[in-house]
Amino acid sequence: MKKNMTMSSRRIFIEKMTKGAAAAAFLPSVSGWAANNRMAFLPKRKYSANDHIQIALIGAGGMGTADANTAITVPGIKLIAACDLYDGRLADAKKHYGNDIFTTRDYREIINRKDVDAVIVATPDHWHKTISVDAMNKGKHVYCEKPMVHDVTEGAAVVAAQNANKVVFQVGSQGMSSLGNEKAKELLAAGAIGKLNYAEGFWARNSPFGAWQYDIPADASPKTVDWKTFLHNYSDRPFDPLRFFRWRCYRDYGTGVSGDLFVHLFSSLHYITNSMGPTKVMATGGLRYWKDGREVPDILLGMFDYPETAAHPAFNLSLRVNFVDGTADNTYLRMVGNEGSMIVEWDKVTLTTNKSYAPADDPLLKTKINAANISGYDRKKMLPPDTIVYKAEEGYKGAHFDHFYNFFQDIRNGTTSREDALFGYRAAAPALLCNDSYFKQTIMRWDPEKLSVPA
Repeated sequence: MKKNMTMSSRRIFIEKMTKGAAAAAFLPSVSGWAANNRMAFLPKRKYSANDHIQIALIGAGGMGTADANTAITVPGIKLIAACDLYDGRLADAKKHYGNDIFTTRDYREIINRKDVDAVIVATPDHWHKTISVDAMNKGKHVYCEKPMVHDVTEGAAVVAAQNANKVVFQVGSQGMSSLGNEKAKELLAAGAIGKLNYAEGFWARNSPFGAWQYDIPADASPKTVDWKTFLHNYSDRPFDPLRFFRWRCYRDYGTGVSGDLFVHLFSSLHYITNSMGPTKVMATGGLRYWKDGREVPDILLGMFDYPETAAHPAFNLSLRVNFVDGTADNTYLRMVGNEGSMIVEWDKVTLTTNKSYAPADDPLLKTKINAANISGYDRKKMLPPDTIVYKAEEGYKGAHFDHFYNFFQDIRNGTTSREDALFGYRAAAPALLCNDSYFKQTIMRWDPEKLSVPA
Protein backbone atom coordinates (compact mmCIF):
# COMPACT_ATOMS: atom_id res chain seq x y z
CA MET A 1 0.00 0.00 0.00
CA LYS A 2 1.17 3.51 -0.77
CA LYS A 3 1.38 5.25 2.61
CA ASN A 4 -0.28 8.63 3.06
CA MET A 5 2.98 10.03 4.35
CA THR A 6 6.54 9.19 5.26
CA MET A 7 8.83 10.86 7.78
CA SER A 8 10.43 12.64 4.83
CA SER A 9 7.10 13.93 3.51
CA ARG A 10 6.17 14.98 7.02
CA ARG A 11 9.36 17.03 7.32
CA ILE A 12 8.73 18.61 3.93
CA PHE A 13 5.18 19.48 4.96
CA ILE A 14 6.34 21.04 8.24
CA GLU A 15 8.91 23.12 6.35
CA LYS A 16 6.22 24.34 3.97
CA MET A 17 3.86 25.13 6.82
CA THR A 18 6.62 27.05 8.63
CA LYS A 19 7.20 29.18 5.56
CA GLY A 20 3.44 29.55 5.06
CA ALA A 21 2.95 30.60 8.66
CA ALA A 22 5.62 33.25 8.28
CA ALA A 23 3.92 34.59 5.18
CA ALA A 24 0.54 34.44 6.91
CA ALA A 25 1.84 36.81 9.56
CA PHE A 26 1.50 39.58 6.99
CA LEU A 27 -2.13 38.67 6.17
CA PRO A 28 -5.17 40.11 7.96
CA SER A 29 -5.47 38.55 11.41
CA VAL A 30 -8.53 37.15 13.12
CA SER A 31 -9.48 39.04 16.24
CA GLY A 32 -9.08 37.15 19.50
CA TRP A 33 -7.05 34.25 18.12
CA ALA A 34 -4.23 32.67 20.09
CA ALA A 35 -0.68 33.40 19.02
CA ASN A 36 -0.14 29.89 17.67
CA ASN A 37 -3.04 30.17 15.20
CA ARG A 38 -2.57 31.35 11.63
CA MET A 39 -4.87 32.42 8.82
CA ALA A 40 -4.17 31.81 5.15
CA PHE A 41 -6.41 32.61 2.20
CA LEU A 42 -7.49 30.31 -0.60
CA PRO A 43 -7.02 32.09 -3.95
CA LYS A 44 -9.90 33.32 -6.08
CA ARG A 45 -10.45 31.57 -9.39
CA LYS A 46 -10.35 33.25 -12.78
CA TYR A 47 -13.27 32.66 -15.14
CA SER A 48 -13.74 33.21 -18.84
CA ALA A 49 -16.52 32.76 -21.38
CA ASN A 50 -16.08 30.42 -24.33
CA ASP A 51 -18.66 28.85 -26.63
CA HIS A 52 -22.32 29.58 -26.03
CA ILE A 53 -24.16 26.67 -24.34
CA GLN A 54 -27.96 26.36 -24.24
CA ILE A 55 -29.49 24.48 -21.33
CA ALA A 56 -32.88 23.27 -20.15
CA LEU A 57 -34.20 22.64 -16.67
CA ILE A 58 -36.10 19.43 -15.92
CA GLY A 59 -37.66 19.78 -12.48
CA ALA A 60 -38.29 23.44 -11.65
CA GLY A 61 -38.78 23.14 -7.89
CA GLY A 62 -36.64 24.79 -5.24
CA MET A 63 -33.34 23.01 -5.95
CA GLY A 64 -33.84 23.05 -9.70
CA THR A 65 -34.51 26.77 -9.71
CA ALA A 66 -31.45 27.39 -7.54
CA ASP A 67 -29.39 25.31 -9.97
CA ALA A 68 -30.70 27.19 -13.00
CA ASN A 69 -30.17 30.57 -11.34
CA THR A 70 -26.55 29.66 -10.66
CA ALA A 71 -25.94 28.08 -14.06
CA ILE A 72 -26.97 31.16 -16.03
CA THR A 73 -24.51 33.33 -14.10
CA VAL A 74 -21.69 31.38 -15.74
CA PRO A 75 -20.55 33.33 -18.82
CA GLY A 76 -21.92 31.98 -22.10
CA ILE A 77 -24.86 30.02 -20.66
CA LYS A 78 -28.51 30.53 -21.69
CA LEU A 79 -31.61 28.77 -20.34
CA ILE A 80 -34.07 28.15 -23.17
CA ALA A 81 -36.53 25.58 -21.80
CA ALA A 82 -38.07 24.26 -18.59
CA CYS A 83 -40.08 21.17 -17.66
CA ASP A 84 -42.15 20.46 -14.57
CA LEU A 85 -45.23 18.47 -13.62
CA TYR A 86 -46.86 21.42 -11.80
CA ASP A 87 -48.24 24.20 -13.99
CA GLY A 88 -47.50 26.88 -11.41
CA ARG A 89 -43.76 26.25 -11.71
CA LEU A 90 -43.91 26.53 -15.49
CA ALA A 91 -45.67 29.88 -15.19
CA ASP A 92 -43.05 31.02 -12.68
CA ALA A 93 -40.28 29.93 -15.04
CA LYS A 94 -41.62 32.18 -17.79
CA LYS A 95 -41.88 35.10 -15.37
CA HIS A 96 -38.37 34.55 -14.10
CA TYR A 97 -36.45 33.54 -17.22
CA GLY A 98 -38.50 35.22 -19.94
CA ASN A 99 -41.73 34.54 -21.76
CA ASP A 100 -39.85 33.20 -24.76
CA ILE A 101 -38.56 30.05 -23.02
CA PHE A 102 -40.20 26.78 -23.97
CA THR A 103 -42.14 25.04 -21.19
CA THR A 104 -43.69 21.58 -20.99
CA ARG A 105 -44.79 18.85 -18.63
CA ASP A 106 -43.11 16.17 -20.77
CA TYR A 107 -39.33 15.92 -20.38
CA ARG A 108 -39.12 14.03 -23.68
CA GLU A 109 -40.04 17.24 -25.50
CA ILE A 110 -36.97 18.81 -23.91
CA ILE A 111 -34.42 16.12 -24.75
CA ASN A 112 -35.72 15.85 -28.33
CA ARG A 113 -34.91 19.51 -29.03
CA LYS A 114 -31.80 20.00 -31.15
CA ASP A 115 -31.15 23.44 -29.67
CA VAL A 116 -30.66 22.04 -26.14
CA ASP A 117 -27.03 21.20 -25.40
CA ALA A 118 -27.37 20.16 -21.76
CA VAL A 119 -30.06 19.52 -19.16
CA ILE A 120 -30.28 19.97 -15.41
CA VAL A 121 -32.17 17.03 -13.88
CA ALA A 122 -33.61 18.26 -10.58
CA THR A 123 -36.66 16.04 -10.29
CA PRO A 124 -37.58 13.87 -7.31
CA ASP A 125 -34.99 11.12 -6.82
CA HIS A 126 -37.08 8.31 -8.30
CA TRP A 127 -36.91 9.94 -11.75
CA HIS A 128 -33.14 10.62 -11.82
CA LYS A 129 -32.01 7.43 -13.50
CA THR A 130 -34.70 7.33 -16.21
CA ILE A 131 -34.38 10.95 -17.31
CA SER A 132 -30.58 10.96 -17.11
CA VAL A 133 -30.25 7.84 -19.25
CA ASP A 134 -32.84 9.04 -21.77
CA ALA A 135 -31.15 12.43 -22.05
CA MET A 136 -27.69 10.96 -22.58
CA ASN A 137 -29.07 8.58 -25.18
CA LYS A 138 -30.26 11.70 -27.02
CA GLY A 139 -26.75 13.13 -26.89
CA LYS A 140 -27.41 15.66 -24.12
CA HIS A 141 -24.92 16.53 -21.42
CA VAL A 142 -26.46 16.03 -17.98
CA TYR A 143 -26.13 17.76 -14.63
CA CYS A 144 -28.09 15.46 -12.30
CA GLU A 145 -28.96 16.42 -8.75
CA LYS A 146 -27.77 14.10 -5.99
CA PRO A 147 -28.19 11.32 -5.22
CA MET A 148 -27.54 10.08 -8.72
CA VAL A 149 -30.05 7.25 -8.34
CA HIS A 150 -32.96 6.25 -6.13
CA ASP A 151 -31.92 2.62 -5.64
CA VAL A 152 -28.47 1.06 -5.51
CA THR A 153 -29.35 -1.25 -8.42
CA GLU A 154 -29.91 1.69 -10.80
CA GLY A 155 -26.38 3.07 -10.90
CA ALA A 156 -24.91 0.74 -13.51
CA ALA A 157 -27.37 1.95 -16.16
CA VAL A 158 -26.30 5.56 -15.70
CA VAL A 159 -22.60 4.66 -15.87
CA ALA A 160 -23.22 2.63 -19.03
CA ALA A 161 -25.17 5.45 -20.69
CA GLN A 162 -22.39 7.96 -20.04
CA ASN A 163 -19.74 5.61 -21.40
CA ALA A 164 -21.78 4.70 -24.47
CA ASN A 165 -22.71 8.25 -25.46
CA LYS A 166 -19.43 10.02 -24.61
CA VAL A 167 -21.24 12.97 -23.04
CA VAL A 168 -20.46 14.94 -19.90
CA PHE A 169 -22.39 13.75 -16.87
CA GLN A 170 -22.02 15.44 -13.51
CA VAL A 171 -23.76 14.84 -10.19
CA GLY A 172 -24.81 17.93 -8.25
CA SER A 173 -22.87 17.57 -5.01
CA GLN A 174 -21.53 21.07 -5.38
CA GLY A 175 -19.04 20.82 -2.51
CA MET A 176 -16.95 18.65 -4.83
CA SER A 177 -15.78 21.74 -6.68
CA SER A 178 -15.23 23.92 -3.63
CA LEU A 179 -11.97 25.59 -2.66
CA GLY A 180 -12.30 23.85 0.71
CA ASN A 181 -12.38 20.35 -0.75
CA GLU A 182 -9.49 21.08 -3.07
CA LYS A 183 -7.36 22.43 -0.23
CA ALA A 184 -8.18 19.45 1.99
CA LYS A 185 -7.17 17.06 -0.78
CA GLU A 186 -3.86 18.88 -1.16
CA LEU A 187 -3.21 18.89 2.59
CA LEU A 188 -3.98 15.19 3.04
CA ALA A 189 -1.69 14.24 0.16
CA ALA A 190 1.08 16.37 1.71
CA GLY A 191 0.85 14.44 4.98
CA ALA A 192 -0.62 17.34 6.94
CA ILE A 193 -2.49 15.13 9.42
CA GLY A 194 -0.32 12.05 9.15
CA LYS A 195 -2.00 8.72 8.53
CA LEU A 196 -5.79 8.98 8.25
CA ASN A 197 -7.63 6.66 10.65
CA TYR A 198 -11.04 8.24 11.25
CA ALA A 199 -13.50 10.71 9.73
CA GLU A 200 -16.80 12.12 10.90
CA GLY A 201 -19.41 14.39 9.42
CA PHE A 202 -22.71 15.89 10.40
CA TRP A 203 -25.54 17.99 9.08
CA ALA A 204 -27.77 19.87 11.52
CA ARG A 205 -31.09 21.56 10.80
CA ASN A 206 -33.84 22.97 12.96
CA SER A 207 -36.63 24.47 10.85
CA PRO A 208 -39.75 23.28 9.02
CA PHE A 209 -38.25 24.13 5.64
CA GLY A 210 -34.99 22.39 6.52
CA ALA A 211 -37.05 19.34 7.46
CA TRP A 212 -38.74 19.41 4.03
CA GLN A 213 -42.09 20.85 5.09
CA TYR A 214 -42.32 22.78 1.85
CA ASP A 215 -45.27 25.04 1.06
CA ILE A 216 -48.28 23.52 -0.70
CA PRO A 217 -49.68 25.86 -3.40
CA ALA A 218 -53.34 26.76 -2.98
CA ASP A 219 -54.12 25.70 -6.56
CA ALA A 220 -52.54 22.25 -6.27
CA SER A 221 -54.97 19.74 -7.79
CA PRO A 222 -55.13 16.91 -10.33
CA LYS A 223 -55.73 19.61 -12.96
CA THR A 224 -52.56 21.57 -12.22
CA VAL A 225 -50.36 18.55 -11.41
CA ASP A 226 -49.50 15.58 -13.64
CA TRP A 227 -49.92 13.11 -10.81
CA LYS A 228 -49.82 9.94 -12.90
CA THR A 229 -46.45 10.80 -14.42
CA PHE A 230 -45.08 11.80 -11.03
CA LEU A 231 -45.79 8.31 -9.62
CA HIS A 232 -43.58 6.76 -12.32
CA ASN A 233 -43.22 3.02 -11.64
CA TYR A 234 -44.46 3.16 -8.05
CA SER A 235 -47.81 2.31 -6.49
CA ASP A 236 -50.86 4.02 -7.93
CA ARG A 237 -52.76 6.09 -5.36
CA PRO A 238 -55.14 9.06 -5.27
CA PHE A 239 -53.67 12.53 -5.74
CA ASP A 240 -51.85 13.67 -2.60
CA PRO A 241 -50.30 17.15 -2.63
CA LEU A 242 -48.11 16.26 0.37
CA ARG A 243 -46.49 13.42 -1.55
CA PHE A 244 -45.98 15.59 -4.60
CA PHE A 245 -44.57 18.74 -2.98
CA ARG A 246 -42.91 17.08 0.03
CA TRP A 247 -41.68 14.03 -1.83
CA ARG A 248 -38.45 13.78 0.19
CA CYS A 249 -40.51 12.50 3.12
CA TYR A 250 -41.68 9.38 1.27
CA ARG A 251 -39.64 6.32 0.34
CA ASP A 252 -41.19 5.79 -3.10
CA TYR A 253 -39.88 9.13 -4.35
CA GLY A 254 -37.06 10.30 -2.07
CA THR A 255 -34.05 8.84 -0.30
CA GLY A 256 -34.37 10.41 3.14
CA VAL A 257 -31.70 12.34 4.99
CA SER A 258 -29.02 9.92 3.85
CA GLY A 259 -29.70 10.42 0.15
CA ASP A 260 -30.21 14.14 0.55
CA LEU A 261 -27.33 15.01 2.88
CA PHE A 262 -25.01 12.08 3.67
CA VAL A 263 -24.25 11.91 -0.03
CA HIS A 264 -22.63 15.38 0.12
CA LEU A 265 -20.28 14.13 2.82
CA PHE A 266 -19.49 10.91 0.95
CA SER A 267 -18.71 12.91 -2.17
CA SER A 268 -16.31 15.22 -0.36
CA LEU A 269 -14.62 12.39 1.54
CA HIS A 270 -14.15 10.23 -1.55
CA TYR A 271 -12.75 13.15 -3.52
CA ILE A 272 -10.29 14.16 -0.81
CA THR A 273 -9.07 10.60 -0.13
CA ASN A 274 -9.42 9.10 -3.64
CA SER A 275 -11.56 6.42 -2.03
CA MET A 276 -13.97 4.16 -3.86
CA GLY A 277 -16.12 3.69 -0.76
CA PRO A 278 -16.83 1.55 2.29
CA THR A 279 -17.39 -2.19 2.45
CA LYS A 280 -19.60 -2.24 5.55
CA VAL A 281 -22.59 0.03 6.29
CA MET A 282 -24.56 0.29 9.55
CA ALA A 283 -27.30 2.75 10.53
CA THR A 284 -29.67 3.62 13.35
CA GLY A 285 -31.90 6.57 14.18
CA GLY A 286 -35.58 7.37 14.39
CA LEU A 287 -38.45 9.76 13.84
CA ARG A 288 -38.20 12.02 16.88
CA TYR A 289 -40.03 15.22 16.07
CA TRP A 290 -41.38 15.75 12.55
CA LYS A 291 -44.26 13.31 12.87
CA ASP A 292 -46.18 14.65 9.90
CA GLY A 293 -46.84 11.38 8.11
CA ARG A 294 -43.34 11.03 6.70
CA GLU A 295 -41.87 7.58 6.21
CA VAL A 296 -38.22 8.40 6.89
CA PRO A 297 -36.28 9.28 10.07
CA ASP A 298 -35.45 12.84 11.06
CA ILE A 299 -32.37 11.68 12.98
CA LEU A 300 -29.98 9.21 11.37
CA LEU A 301 -26.56 7.94 12.37
CA GLY A 302 -24.37 5.89 10.07
CA MET A 303 -21.12 3.98 10.60
CA PHE A 304 -18.91 2.83 7.74
CA ASP A 305 -15.78 0.70 7.39
CA TYR A 306 -13.31 1.75 4.69
CA PRO A 307 -10.72 -0.90 3.78
CA GLU A 308 -7.06 -0.29 3.10
CA THR A 309 -6.38 0.48 -0.56
CA ALA A 310 -3.49 1.79 -2.63
CA ALA A 311 -4.93 5.28 -2.14
CA HIS A 312 -5.49 5.31 1.63
CA PRO A 313 -5.14 3.30 4.86
CA ALA A 314 -8.10 1.58 6.46
CA PHE A 315 -10.27 4.03 8.39
CA ASN A 316 -13.68 4.41 9.97
CA LEU A 317 -16.36 6.97 9.20
CA SER A 318 -19.32 8.12 11.27
CA LEU A 319 -22.05 10.41 9.90
CA ARG A 320 -25.13 11.94 11.45
CA VAL A 321 -28.03 14.12 10.44
CA ASN A 322 -30.29 15.79 12.99
CA PHE A 323 -33.38 17.69 11.85
CA VAL A 324 -34.17 18.62 15.46
CA ASP A 325 -30.86 20.22 16.38
CA GLY A 326 -31.43 23.18 18.68
CA THR A 327 -27.86 24.44 18.42
CA ALA A 328 -27.50 25.76 14.88
CA ASP A 329 -27.86 24.93 11.21
CA ASN A 330 -24.39 23.67 10.42
CA THR A 331 -22.37 21.02 8.66
CA TYR A 332 -18.79 19.87 8.42
CA LEU A 333 -16.52 16.97 7.61
CA ARG A 334 -13.69 16.27 10.06
CA MET A 335 -10.76 14.06 9.14
CA VAL A 336 -8.43 12.69 11.80
CA GLY A 337 -4.91 11.36 11.41
CA ASN A 338 -2.21 10.30 13.85
CA GLU A 339 -0.56 13.73 13.68
CA GLY A 340 -3.49 16.10 13.36
CA SER A 341 -6.94 16.72 12.01
CA MET A 342 -8.77 19.03 9.66
CA ILE A 343 -12.31 20.34 9.55
CA VAL A 344 -13.39 20.69 5.95
CA GLU A 345 -16.03 23.19 4.88
CA TRP A 346 -16.75 24.39 1.36
CA ASP A 347 -15.08 27.75 1.87
CA LYS A 348 -12.71 26.95 4.72
CA VAL A 349 -10.34 24.29 6.06
CA THR A 350 -9.17 24.33 9.68
CA LEU A 351 -5.98 22.31 10.05
CA THR A 352 -4.77 21.34 13.52
CA THR A 353 -1.40 19.63 13.90
CA ASN A 354 -0.60 18.03 17.23
CA LYS A 355 3.08 18.14 18.23
CA SER A 356 3.73 16.12 21.38
CA TYR A 357 6.86 14.90 23.13
CA ALA A 358 7.64 11.69 24.97
CA PRO A 359 6.65 11.64 28.66
CA ALA A 360 9.26 10.98 31.36
CA ASP A 361 8.09 7.40 31.89
CA ASP A 362 8.67 6.36 28.28
CA PRO A 363 10.50 2.97 28.54
CA LEU A 364 12.84 3.64 25.62
CA LEU A 365 13.78 7.08 26.92
CA LYS A 366 14.45 5.68 30.41
CA THR A 367 16.71 2.99 28.97
CA LYS A 368 18.76 5.56 27.08
CA ILE A 369 19.09 7.78 30.15
CA ASN A 370 20.23 4.88 32.35
CA ALA A 371 22.69 3.64 29.76
CA ALA A 372 24.30 7.05 29.54
CA ASN A 373 24.30 7.36 33.34
CA ILE A 374 22.52 10.69 33.07
CA SER A 375 20.98 11.88 36.33
CA GLY A 376 18.44 14.10 34.64
CA TYR A 377 17.41 15.53 31.30
CA ASP A 378 15.75 18.57 29.83
CA ARG A 379 12.18 17.32 29.63
CA LYS A 380 10.13 19.07 26.96
CA LYS A 381 6.62 20.36 27.55
CA MET A 382 3.44 19.19 25.88
CA LEU A 383 2.63 21.94 23.41
CA PRO A 384 -0.89 22.93 22.33
CA PRO A 385 -2.01 22.05 18.81
CA ASP A 386 -0.90 24.40 16.08
CA THR A 387 -3.85 25.65 14.04
CA ILE A 388 -3.93 27.11 10.55
CA VAL A 389 -7.19 28.26 8.96
CA TYR A 390 -7.41 28.35 5.18
CA LYS A 391 -10.31 30.61 4.23
CA ALA A 392 -11.67 31.63 0.85
CA GLU A 393 -10.84 35.16 -0.20
CA GLU A 394 -13.57 37.76 -0.14
CA GLY A 395 -15.46 37.66 -3.41
CA TYR A 396 -15.31 33.88 -3.81
CA LYS A 397 -18.32 32.92 -5.92
CA GLY A 398 -18.88 29.70 -3.98
CA ALA A 399 -19.02 25.97 -4.56
CA HIS A 400 -22.33 26.02 -6.44
CA PHE A 401 -20.97 28.40 -9.07
CA ASP A 402 -17.69 26.49 -9.33
CA HIS A 403 -19.50 23.19 -9.82
CA PHE A 404 -21.50 24.55 -12.74
CA TYR A 405 -18.46 26.34 -14.13
CA ASN A 406 -16.54 23.04 -14.11
CA PHE A 407 -19.48 21.25 -15.74
CA PHE A 408 -19.63 23.71 -18.62
CA GLN A 409 -15.84 23.73 -19.01
CA ASP A 410 -15.91 19.95 -19.32
CA ILE A 411 -18.52 20.31 -22.07
CA ARG A 412 -16.41 22.92 -23.88
CA ASN A 413 -13.16 20.98 -23.52
CA GLY A 414 -14.48 17.45 -23.98
CA THR A 415 -13.16 16.39 -20.58
CA THR A 416 -14.65 14.15 -17.90
CA SER A 417 -16.26 15.60 -14.79
CA ARG A 418 -14.60 14.95 -11.44
CA GLU A 419 -18.06 13.81 -10.30
CA ASP A 420 -19.05 11.68 -13.25
CA ALA A 421 -21.47 8.76 -13.20
CA LEU A 422 -18.97 6.30 -11.75
CA PHE A 423 -17.98 8.67 -8.96
CA GLY A 424 -21.63 9.58 -8.37
CA TYR A 425 -22.58 5.92 -8.09
CA ARG A 426 -19.86 5.27 -5.53
CA ALA A 427 -21.05 8.25 -3.47
CA ALA A 428 -24.74 7.35 -3.73
CA ALA A 429 -24.37 3.64 -2.95
CA PRO A 430 -23.33 3.88 0.73
CA ALA A 431 -25.99 6.54 1.32
CA LEU A 432 -28.69 4.30 -0.14
CA LEU A 433 -27.38 1.24 1.71
CA CYS A 434 -27.51 3.30 4.89
CA ASN A 435 -31.27 3.53 4.36
CA ASP A 436 -31.44 -0.21 3.74
CA SER A 437 -29.53 -0.84 6.97
CA TYR A 438 -31.90 1.39 8.92
CA PHE A 439 -35.13 -0.10 7.58
CA LYS A 440 -33.92 -3.72 7.54
CA GLN A 441 -32.14 -3.33 10.90
CA THR A 442 -29.08 -5.14 9.64
CA ILE A 443 -25.51 -4.55 8.49
CA MET A 444 -25.18 -4.01 4.75
CA ARG A 445 -22.18 -5.07 2.68
CA TRP A 446 -20.89 -3.33 -0.44
CA ASP A 447 -18.15 -3.98 -2.95
CA PRO A 448 -17.09 -0.51 -4.17
CA GLU A 449 -14.77 -1.93 -6.82
CA LYS A 450 -17.27 -4.28 -8.43
CA LEU A 451 -20.19 -1.93 -7.64
CA SER A 452 -22.30 -4.70 -6.20
CA VAL A 453 -23.86 -6.01 -3.00
CA PRO A 454 -22.03 -9.27 -2.16
CA ALA A 455 -24.23 -12.35 -2.07
